[in-house]
Amino acid sequence: MNLVWLISIFIFCTGTSLGVAQNPDVVNIGAIFSFATINGQVSRIAMQAAQDDINSDPTVLGGRKLSIKMHDSNYSGFLGIMGALQFMETDTVAIIGPQNAVMAHVLSHLANELQVPLLSFTALDPTLSPLQYPFFVQTAPNDVYQMTAIAEMVSYFGWGEVIAIFSDDDQSRNGVITLGDKLAERRCKISYKSALPPDPTATEIDVRNELVKVRMMESRVIVLHTFSKTGLMVFNVAESLGMMDSGYVWIASSWLSTVIDSKSPLSSQTANSILGAVTLRPHTLDSKRRKDFMSRWNKLSNSSIGLNPYGLYAYDTVWMIARALKLFLDQGNNISFSNDSNLSGLGGGTLNLGALSIFDGGKQLLSNILHINMIGLTGPIQFTLDDRSIIHPSYDIINVIESGHPQLIGYWSNYSGLSVVPPETLYTRPPNRSSSNQQLFGVVWPGGVTTKPRGWVFPNNGRQLRIGVPYRVSYRDILFRVNDSNIVHGYCIDVFLAAVSLLPYAVPYEFVLFGDGHQNPSYSDLVYQITTGVLDAAVGDIAIVTNRTRIVDFTQPYIESGLVVVAPVKKLNSSAWAFLRPFTPLMWGVTGAFFLVVGAVVWILEHRINDEFRGPPRKQIVTVLWFSFSTLFYAHRENTVSTLGRIVLIIWLFVVLIINSSYTASLTSILTVQQLSSPIKGIDTLMTSNEHVGFQVGSFAENYLIEELSIPKSRLVALGSPEEYALALNNGTVAAVVDERPYVDLFLADHCHFSIRGQEFTKSGWGFAFPRDSPLAIDMSTAILTLSENGDLQRINDKWLTKRACGSQSSHSDSEQLQLQSFWGLFLICGIACILSLLVYFCLMLHQFKRYHTEEPDSTTPRSSRSGRIQTFLSFADEKADRAKSKSKRKREEMSSNGYGKEAESRNGSGRITRDISGERQHYNDTWLH
Repeated sequence: MNLVWLISIFIFCTGTSLGVAQNPDVVNIGAIFSFATINGQVSRIAMQAAQDDINSDPTVLGGRKLSIKMHDSNYSGFLGIMGALQFMETDTVAIIGPQNAVMAHVLSHLANELQVPLLSFTALDPTLSPLQYPFFVQTAPNDVYQMTAIAEMVSYFGWGEVIAIFSDDDQSRNGVITLGDKLAERRCKISYKSALPPDPTATEIDVRNELVKVRMMESRVIVLHTFSKTGLMVFNVAESLGMMDSGYVWIASSWLSTVIDSKSPLSSQTANSILGAVTLRPHTLDSKRRKDFMSRWNKLSNSSIGLNPYGLYAYDTVWMIARALKLFLDQGNNISFSNDSNLSGLGGGTLNLGALSIFDGGKQLLSNILHINMIGLTGPIQFTLDDRSIIHPSYDIINVIESGHPQLIGYWSNYSGLSVVPPETLYTRPPNRSSSNQQLFGVVWPGGVTTKPRGWVFPNNGRQLRIGVPYRVSYRDILFRVNDSNIVHGYCIDVFLAAVSLLPYAVPYEFVLFGDGHQNPSYSDLVYQITTGVLDAAVGDIAIVTNRTRIVDFTQPYIESGLVVVAPVKKLNSSAWAFLRPFTPLMWGVTGAFFLVVGAVVWILEHRINDEFRGPPRKQIVTVLWFSFSTLFYAHRENTVSTLGRIVLIIWLFVVLIINSSYTASLTSILTVQQLSSPIKGIDTLMTSNEHVGFQVGSFAENYLIEELSIPKSRLVALGSPEEYALALNNGTVAAVVDERPYVDLFLADHCHFSIRGQEFTKSGWGFAFPRDSPLAIDMSTAILTLSENGDLQRINDKWLTKRACGSQSSHSDSEQLQLQSFWGLFLICGIACILSLLVYFCLMLHQFKRYHTEEPDSTTPRSSRSGRIQTFLSFADEKADRAKSKSKRKREEMSSNGYGKEAESRNGSGRITRDISGERQHYNDTWLH
């Protein structure tokens, strides 16, 4: 509302002027309320008591008197504006009120302009921001906290949707908007908002019309945010409509607790109409000061009305102003007013703009109020610096039981959430708002029941749930239409009917066929119909995939599923060469090569010291071959005498044992089990080839193959029935078909010459689809789990999907050839053993050769040339060890007779004796060659 318009009204009505005062003996405070209301009556008595207590204590204002001027707005916004303007005429330093947020929005502009603090404990609209209205102060917790408490209660009891009934004014409307935000933070929502005419203009007819609409809704959790007159009318009408019976949940904002506290005892009609409701009451500290004031109340009010928390806030608000004024005066400030230059510039006509002036100390007084730190009747009073709200906002949670008596079931605080412990006892502990710590006592719900209501029912509007069913033209065991009717049968329908029968309530529904009946419909389109409201649910063989879960809620899967590859297979009959089939050609080749390698290595290690490995070249070749391959049967007759040879042979015999066992097992399988062969080994084969791939029309397999596996769409072929599968696979139109496992099992039951190749490469399941956050999805999931536990789900599966044994073929029956990859570790170990043995052997040979042949070369042998030394070494390696020893001994004797290499003991320069090395040589020979 335009400020100039408000001022014009006042000047037009009064035309008086305002003088300037300096520290008057009487300090004026204004109060604007509708004193016919409960909070208006209680606040008037409490403010008058606070005024008397302040004036009776000369230390508060230094002998000055506090005067509170009461103005009754009588539910009228216009009268509220007039009252505020009149207060500005009489040197008013602060105003308590207005009572509702509608007037607070208007009068805050006036307070901002004239710098007069405006304090309210009942106008608790969350949108009254201190940034926009710096001179407006809420001295009680605003509705943000009350709506947070309600949202946490809804979440605590596990309800997903609520209906909000409210008076269509600023405070109630903005409170409901805040409630919606707080519910959304907890994955809940307001499903319907029912607006009533502003209090007190609503009539019984208005209320009845709205409640009739609410009764037709699905949700049974109702939040009532209004004022006492309209609120009690809502409960009375709700009782007459049967909406206070079992199954309903009513949560009222704090207005109901004020009625219970101030109007007790309630009339029998009112008490019965609110039985089972839950409401909030601002929590106040249980202190001696509060108890003393409550004992005074009957005398103060003449027993005309009971005290409620807003009366305590009214008393404390007056004391807040008084303490702020005391500090204001102690700071050396004067109470003075001056003309507003902005108003003077609007002169003209008969307007007496001098009647309004600015409170010069308004900013300082406001600062003193915001920095107040005192203990009042409600408890500690202090404002936060960020949003100027009262510290530690908290509420009592009240349950209305018989005769309208309130029963405390817990507390809510912004510090610790829901609790059965008073909030002030938790402030000394670390904050803990985990779900496990949220607690409330038991509640008596409407209808007198103590079991938590489900919170929703099917809408009582005569409309059945429209459940979409895919109109399939293939795999009739899964789902099929009976003749041309709307009756459907099949596996999926039986599971749905069995689950519905377990629900503790009736579900009205009708099946709606989705599809043209000529080809299978798109299941993604079927699910999308739920989001648009065309369908209320979808039942059928609907795969639970990521894209669909983003838009709907699925039940617990009632059957496992996953994509598999189906391809033609050939039966491998036994033949004369079946014994070669266990190993691949590469495996045969590597195994044969290792037989020869190991034989050669053992021959090298045994040749010099073992007579069985000596002889003419032809004999030695035959010996190596015989020894190598006879180890396959452990029938080798040659003994190994060297340590290295025995090590190599032991490792090789272990390798032969493993190969023998594997070969025997594989050959047994080949000769006793039907063998199937196909070039398609699984999805990897299809991804790396250019073959065409078939998929079922309407299935998610098409998008998966394109988007996830990057298979070009040009390679995909849509197939509509098992017969088309078989035809396309037989004539080579597609190399394989990719489909879900339940369909494939049914297909293979009638087409035994096809088989599943590889493993399932996705994991999912089939479920029933419902709208997001649908409570029916949760209950159906519970029912499906019950079917699974009691065995009914398996019996339904056996009835429709279990076929003859042919349908169970899979890649597990295939006997694949043994690959080299399965044995390369054994071959690697054996190869390393051979190489290390040869290295050790040749090192020893070189060492012996060097020790025995470093003497003067014979004149007949060109020992100086490299080829000559190699020839000498080979001759040495080929000689039998004992013969080489004898030859070396004779050579030393000859050299000794000629004076060379005398072996007599001689002393070196240090006097040490040099010994004959023959013993050392013999030690090496005995150690490594024998």
